[in-house]
Amino acid sequence: MFQSVMRKPVLSFVPGLICLVLLLSSCSSSKSVSSTPTTIPSEQRYRDAKELIARKKYDNAILRLEPMMFSTRATELEDDVLHSLGDAYFFSKQYLLSADIYRRLLQQTPNSPYAKDAQYQLARSYEKLSPMFELDQEYTFKAITEFQNYLDQYPSEESAQVASDVETYRELLKVNPSNASYKAKYEAAMAELSHQSPARYSSTAIPVLREKLAHNRFSIAQQYAKLKKYRSAVIFYDQVIGQFADTKWLEPAWIGKIDMAVKRHKWFEARQAIEQFQQLFPDKGKKVEGAYKKVLENFSNTRNSSK
Repeated sequence: MFQSVMRKPVLSFVPGLICLVLLLSSCSSSKSVSSTPTTIPSEQRYRDAKELIARKKYDNAILRLEPMMFSTRATELEDDVLHSLGDAYFFSKQYLLSADIYRRLLQQTPNSPYAKDAQYQLARSYEKLSPMFELDQEYTFKAITEFQNYLDQYPSEESAQVASDVETYRELLKVNPSNASYKAKYEAAMAELSHQSPARYSSTAIPVLREKLAHNRFSIAQQYAKLKKYRSAVIFYDQVIGQFADTKWLEPAWIGKIDMAVKRHKWFEARQAIEQFQQLFPDKGKKVEGAYKKVLENFSNTRNSSK
């Protein structure tokens, strides 16, 4: 009986000891797991993404950069991430997304050293989105606006400086033509001057886009004319004349406007339009001779009839 009493405490102690060992083991295991780093630092992820962009692995770079848009908000990496993400979208031809990111960079980090490039790339994104002239020209308008914003904010000072450098080293070479340093710097300045800078590209892109807008308005006028909706046609011919006088569509728009006036029997308006056309294009008078004869035959002092 004494032996059975003595065994009881021993048996109850063993399960308690096992539980204690398991608890300590669990705590140790938990500490070991938590002490192991589970995330890569933002700087390293950003460097990895930049490397992927350099290797033209744009989709993989995007997968790394998209979550960082939010995790790096209001940090030193914010503009770096946005600029790289915008580039990854742009070079993978996702221009609507690149435009959104470049604009976000300009809004969230306006003093960023990337702001100048972001403004240019924003314009380029909209330029890439600009469709054929027959379609809606929303992005064409936006591209023109953003290229003009670039030129307004960042006048081509660098081009002026390069041109100055070219002239300086040209004069120095006249004095000392054997100076290798002058020659090298002159050639470098000439190469840079001949390179199409963002400012120069913007200046040449705007007229091309304006030609597309003028073509769009002219084509709409032509469609209305075919439908015999002459008043509507005149509205769009007038848009070309009033807004896109610097394009090749000015002359055909005037001819279209004259034709609409004749077809509406608006003889006074037709005569005015012909006279303006002759002043603008003195060597193109033959193109409106037929209309002018018809106007003279029907012109009178009576009020214009409306159709």
